[in-house]
Amino acid sequence: MPRIAVIDRDRCKPEKCGLVCRKYCPMVRSGKETIMYLPEEKKVVVAENLCSGCGICVKKCLFNAISIVNLPEPLVGEETHRYGVNGFVLYSLPNIREGKVTGIIGANGTGKTTIVKILSGKLKPNLGDPNASPSWDDIITKFRGTELQNYLKKLANNKVKVVVKPERIEGIKLQIKATVKQVLHKIDERSIMDEIVEFMNLKHLLNRKISDLSGGELQTIAVVAACMRDADLYIFDEPTNFLDIFQRIKIAKLIRGLLENGKSVLVVEHDLAILDYLSDYIHVMYGVPGVYGVVSGPYGCREGINAFLEGYLPSENMRIRKGAIEFKRLSLSKKQEHSEEKIVEYSNLLKSFDNSFTLKVEAGTIYAGEIIGCVGPNGIGKTTFIKLLAGVLQCDQGAVYLKPEAIAYKPQHISPSFDGTVEELLKSIAGSKFNTDIYRTEIIQRLSLEKLLDREVKDLSSGELQRVAIASTLSRDADIYLLDEPSAHLDVEQRYAIVKAIRRLIEGTRKAAIIVEHDITTLEAISDRIIVFSGKPGIEGFAAQPASLKRGLNNLLKELDITLRVDRKTGRPRVNKPGSRLDSLARSTGQYLIYA
Repeated sequence: MPRIAVIDRDRCKPEKCGLVCRKYCPMVRSGKETIMYLPEEKKVVVAENLCSGCGICVKKCLFNAISIVNLPEPLVGEETHRYGVNGFVLYSLPNIREGKVTGIIGANGTGKTTIVKILSGKLKPNLGDPNASPSWDDIITKFRGTELQNYLKKLANNKVKVVVKPERIEGIKLQIKATVKQVLHKIDERSIMDEIVEFMNLKHLLNRKISDLSGGELQTIAVVAACMRDADLYIFDEPTNFLDIFQRIKIAKLIRGLLENGKSVLVVEHDLAILDYLSDYIHVMYGVPGVYGVVSGPYGCREGINAFLEGYLPSENMRIRKGAIEFKRLSLSKKQEHSEEKIVEYSNLLKSFDNSFTLKVEAGTIYAGEIIGCVGPNGIGKTTFIKLLAGVLQCDQGAVYLKPEAIAYKPQHISPSFDGTVEELLKSIAGSKFNTDIYRTEIIQRLSLEKLLDREVKDLSSGELQRVAIASTLSRDADIYLLDEPSAHLDVEQRYAIVKAIRRLIEGTRKAAIIVEHDITTLEAISDRIIVFSGKPGIEGFAAQPASLKRGLNNLLKELDITLRVDRKTGRPRVNKPGSRLDSLARSTGQYLIYA
C-alpha cells in the first residue's frame, strides 16, 4: 500500500532521543536503510518506498515528530506540491471559474494556504518532487483536460492579475503608517471608494491610522482594500475573522458584488452560513493535518458543505471522517430543559466608561443545565457584560448574585503568559482529574490536544492557543463558565468539538455557561437561550433579557435583515438568497428562521 511519511522538523530532536525510531524499526533491523540519520544536516529521513507502515517508529518517537499515513490508491502520482523530503504534500488544486465564487472548506493544516500561494503565483508547484523545478509546460500538462488548465496558462504568461486578502493581517499594522483614508485612496483602482465607504459605514475610521485599528476594523479594511483593486481573481483567506455577525453579512454582500464585472473569486472560510451564502460551488479539503491534504472535485454549494459535514464525499467515494458533524439538537426545535436551580441572578445593571460608552443590562436569571449565547455588533458591550459577571469589572448600578470563586472565565484576547508546557498548565488547573479517562476523552482527545501537551504555551499558534484556553477554562471547577468568542481561529471540525465539549460538561455537571459568539451556525447549535445586544457601537449598548432560542434568533435576524432556513439533512442554518421564495415566505410570516 502506498504511504507517506512526514517528519515535523521542529519537533524532531535526534541528538536527544538516541534515534529510537531507527533502533526499533523492523525494516532497519532486517538490513534495509528505511530510516536514515544525516549527521551533517542533523536530521532523520524516512524512505517511504521501503517503509512497511508498521507504525512502530511513530509510537516510539519521544517527541511525536513522525507521522506514517497510508494513502488512498488514486492519489499515487497526483502530487501537486511537496515541502521537502518527508514534508507536507498537497494533492490537486481547486477550479477557478469566471464570474463565480469558489468556496474551500476543510480542516486547518490540510493545505489551504498552499493553494492560495500557488494560485496567486507566489509558489511554483514542484509536482511532488522537492528536488525538482518543473517548467510551466510540465505543470500545465499535469492539469491538462481540467478547468484549471487555462488559468495556469494565464498565470504562467503573467496574463492574470491576482489580489489576495491574507489570513494573517496583524503585520499590516507594522508595515503601514498612513491613515485609512490615505491607504484606500491610493489603492482605489476601480474608483469606488466613496461607494464602499458608505456601504460599509467606514466614515468614522477614515482619519484613523492603520496602526490604531482593532482586529475587526483591520479585517474590514483589508477586505475592502482588496475589493477596491482591479483584478481578474480575488482570493479571500478567512475574511470574517474578528468580525461580528452584522459585519460578516456586509462583507459577504461586498464580495458577491465583485461578480457583477465577471471577476473570479476564491474564498477560504470556516463560518458555514457565510460560506454557503458566498459560494457558487465548493471544494472540500481532506487528509491528515500537517501530513497531506487533498482538494476534492467541485460540488454544488449545499451538496459540498453537507458532504463535508457528513464525512463522506460521494464523487470520490471517500470517507474523510469517522462520524458526521450534526447540528440537529436545536434545529429540530427540541427544547433543552433546565432545572429551576438558579446559577446566576442579576438585577438591572449599568456600567459607564468616562462618559464614552454606557452599557445597560436588563435583569435576568441563568439556570443550571443551560447555555446562554450572547450576540450583537462589535463594540456593543458583550465583553463588558461578561466581565461584569466575572467580577473583572464592577457595576455602577445593580448587582450580580454569584460567588466569585464559582466562575471560570476565558477572555476574548488570550495572552500566552504561562511559562511551561501545555501539559504542565492543564495539570496545574485540573489537578488529579488530568489523569482520569473521562478528562482524557472529553477534554484532551475531543479538543485534539495530544500533540500539544509537550509544547511550550508561548510557542503555540493562535488556533492552538485558543483550544488550550478553552481546555483550561473547562478544567476548572465552577458553577458558570464564561467564554468570550471561543470559536475564533478554529476550523469547522474544531468548532464542532468545542460545542460538544461545552455541551457535555454543562449537561453532565448541571452547571451553566455563557458564550459570546459571532458564528451563527455555532451560536444556533450551542445555545438554549440568547441575549441579543443592540444600540450604537462604541456609544451605548443594551443587553436584553435572555430570550428563547427561536425568539432571540428571530429578533437578531430582523436586525440583520436576512432570513435563514434550516437544512433538514444536517440541521445547519442556511442564509436565504434575497428575494428567493423562502426569503419572501419568511418575511411574510414574520418568522425569519424557518424549518424548510
